Amino acid sequence: MNEVNKTLYIPLYGKAFVSGKNIILKDKKAEEIWGEVQFPLKSKSKSKFLAYYMGMRAKVFDNYVCSEADKKSLIIHLGCGLDSRNERTALKNKWYDVDFPEVIAERKIYFTENESYKMISSDIRDKKWLEEIDENKSAVILMEGISMYLKEDELRELFANISDHFENVKIFMDAYSGFAAKASKYKNPVNEVGVSEVFGIDEPKVLENDKIKFIKEWEITPDYLINELKGFEKAIFKKLYGGSISKKLYKLYEFKQEDKA
Repeated sequence: MNEVNKTLYIPLYGKAFVSGKNIILKDKKAEEIWGEVQFPLKSKSKSKFLAYYMGMRAKVFDNYVCSEADKKSLIIHLGCGLDSRNERTALKNKWYDVDFPEVIAERKIYFTENESYKMISSDIRDKKWLEEIDENKSAVILMEGISMYLKEDELRELFANISDHFENVKIFMDAYSGFAAKASKYKNPVNEVGVSEVFGIDEPKVLENDKIKFIKEWEITPDYLINELKGFEKAIFKKLYGGSISKKLYKLYEFKQEDKA
């Protein structure tokens, strides 16, 4: 795998870690996969506070898709890595997980396709992945831990391709701020797997087009999840990932497109 693809092991470890502690997120699949791969993450990447953050971020995405996907919606997870959201949420919707071919090849070791669940091998910057999805009415699209590896123009093109294909769509996406992207050159766990360049978005409206519009910013580490931590760890985490400084670094955006016909 290339350096960007190797970043998938950081959230995998985080979800396995919190699941093993029986807090925030229950993900036996992550525990199982991590137990087998044991990718050699370094110190920052295996920080328990980063693991808590990864678990919380995943839980917020889980809650969002469970609340926003109606029975007719497709669910599409772009940059799925080895995430088991399809199994965790147990939704009955038609579901597509999309990632680079080398990631999907590894994913197929642990996950099996069926009538309602498909994996697509593709670079999401190439709109060919959309050609493998026949349905075009309604979709909920999740982009977790991926926007920071795409330039602004690449994100705008992705949004344009999505809006051309679907009549109704919701996009839920986390992002770095511009400041966080610049600071990442000096201190970021993804540096430990070889990633040296990431990108940030301070103004989500730059990704809008004539169909897709920015709706609102969400809390990426809400208090109800921080409160699952105790004592000293809770206090430290709240300062690192729940305080005002952190909120300037890590963003969570919702976009929406509705057919006006």
